[in-house]
Amino acid sequence: MTTNPFGRVITAMVTPMHPDGSLDEAGLRAVVEHLLASGHDGIVVNGTTGESATLSDDESIAAVRLAKEAAGDRAAITAGIGSNDTAHSILMAERAAEAGADALLLVSPYYNKPTQAGLLAHCRAVADSTELPIMLYDIPGRTGTAFDTATLVELASHPRIAAVKDAKADLWASTHVMAATDLLWFSGDDVLTLAHLAQGAVGCVSVVGHVAGKEYAAMIAAVDAGDLARAREIHERLIPVVDAIMTTSQGAIMAKAALVELGVIASATVRLPLVESPPEHLDTLRKGLAGSGLA
Repeated sequence: MTTNPFGRVITAMVTPMHPDGSLDEAGLRAVVEHLLASGHDGIVVNGTTGESATLSDDESIAAVRLAKEAAGDRAAITAGIGSNDTAHSILMAERAAEAGADALLLVSPYYNKPTQAGLLAHCRAVADSTELPIMLYDIPGRTGTAFDTATLVELASHPRIAAVKDAKADLWASTHVMAATDLLWFSGDDVLTLAHLAQGAVGCVSVVGHVAGKEYAAMIAAVDAGDLARAREIHERLIPVVDAIMTTSQGAIMAKAALVELGVIASATVRLPLVESPPEHLDTLRKGLAGSGLA
């Protein structure tokens, strides 16, 4: 198996903001400390849940630097640097490397819908731009373009393309790629984390991990030990909170609200076009946290 530079219990971290929408540096450090105290050995900064689409380049790099300074050598920091412009992705990859990132997360280009040949060229160009290992992010529901199985198999030959965050919800395609390559596989969908682990994934890149890191660490340990019954027990216990965070509105909105509920950050501010949770969603969240034994 490929050496794992990403960690196994990973959360795609929110980017805390003050009520005026500015970056909350103290809040970001607090979230890092909270994640490290709850079983994480990896953190993704500037993923979708980090509201990367509405952060400036300078804010994104500041978030990487702050997260790395806070985590030190206690967790790997993977920086989201993907966009639908290859030149911009390369620039952000280089800047993230300079800011101290340990690895990079590269989503398939969105909106312009490249061909598979374009995907290959894009990923190779970004992978060639730094010495950092890359986790590909396959989430066609957001990007409009999926990585074909053959494309992932071909990209696996690149020395720095080491992993896939899988949010495609196609378990059979996943197992084909895992069987054909040594790519490290990560569940990118909290609903399917147990299913991915059961068929060979090494870990997860979670949203619910903001509040359930210890539980996901225990689930991974149970699968490692061959104790599927224990893993399934944890999976079922998390149903209320997974539903509350992942199906009520939007992950970044609900994860920030959950961190406010737990007293980790002071504000659930998100940037437009996202808006904060209404009272009925907060009620659902509180019930979900309580139902999973997390509040």
